[in-house]
Amino acid sequence: MTTVNDSTASGVGAELTNEEIFAAHEGGKLAVGVTAPLDSARDLSIAYTPGVAQVSRAIASDPALADRYTWTQRLVAVVSDGTAVLGLGDIGPRASLPVMEGKSALFKTFAGLDSIPLVLDTTDVDEIVETLVRLRPSFGAVNLEDISAPRCFELERRVAEALDCPVMHDDQHGTAVVVLAALRNAAKVVDRELESLRVVISGAGAAGVACAKILHTAGVEDIIVLDSRGVVHSARDGLTPVKQELAEFTNPRGITGGPAEALRGADVVIGVSVGQLPEELVATMSDDAIVFALSNPDPEIHPDVARRHAKVVATGRSDFPNQINNVLAFPGIFKGALDVGAREITDGMKVAAAEAIAAVAADDLSADHIVPSPLDPRVAPEVSAAVAKAARADGVATA
Repeated sequence: MTTVNDSTASGVGAELTNEEIFAAHEGGKLAVGVTAPLDSARDLSIAYTPGVAQVSRAIASDPALADRYTWTQRLVAVVSDGTAVLGLGDIGPRASLPVMEGKSALFKTFAGLDSIPLVLDTTDVDEIVETLVRLRPSFGAVNLEDISAPRCFELERRVAEALDCPVMHDDQHGTAVVVLAALRNAAKVVDRELESLRVVISGAGAAGVACAKILHTAGVEDIIVLDSRGVVHSARDGLTPVKQELAEFTNPRGITGGPAEALRGADVVIGVSVGQLPEELVATMSDDAIVFALSNPDPEIHPDVARRHAKVVATGRSDFPNQINNVLAFPGIFKGALDVGAREITDGMKVAAAEAIAAVAADDLSADHIVPSPLDPRVAPEVSAAVAKAARADGVATA
């Protein structure tokens, strides 16, 4: 019997067997349910022909009625090409489908939203955009998932431009929202203002770029981003357009070099890459340092080691305190956006989501409790309400 030590299981360190894992996935994790009664001939005539023709005629005359009389306004398309799945990398669309089904299950469980996984057998950005444009009448929002960088940046931008509905790449913005929420509360624990923190982000992929942008939007001025070649700065050769954009608003002190130079005296390090954070470098950070080692399943530095030098430590795992988990963000973000018919997901809506997540944990704040549990039933309703309010304030709501 093969066992797996699953850090995301309910129950710390729960031993799972391959037999129970595969048995739970047999036939998939999703099914379509029926909301209208079909118990009599009259029911059938109302739900299907001839009655349904009345609804179709009404929608043909006024397409906006589709939001009321179909499920589109409550339906999220979870879209992936299978090129960056969890820690498995480019495993293809079919192998990514269990993950996308899981994402859809989370939408239903935590926000009551219906969701359909769409895995596409292409990595061409033009083809993916065209496919979603053609399918637009069938859904109300798009959650892009597990798409490799740097294509994910262009793809999200182009899909958002092409569609008049909420679009979000969760690997970027879900992570960033929860990181901002956690950092807001961590700053309170160490008695610092968020804006005054010196932050180092280790990783310039999807999550790293989004974290840098949302922290900058939230008022953090001193941000340094590290990639595999060291500090991202404007004088460095060979920067991609995305990294050139990063260089324009990060590294205000003009630091050059690598992790040693970046971490010396830093207040915060956020790990969102497969790279390591050596203990000797974490030891050079400021007093009461904050360490977010978010790589899964192996954090950039073991939390027990990080705690020798940091006051607040977070990971992406459930078997250590302070789990930075995207499920705290994306269900409520999409629900709030769909509740008010938002045409897009703005930076203001993301920041509002982060503030709502932070507020849920604020009543019981400590070094080991800077974010709520992913299972806390308060989170999604608070996030959705905050996002809906922000959508109205930003002028993107239609309802």
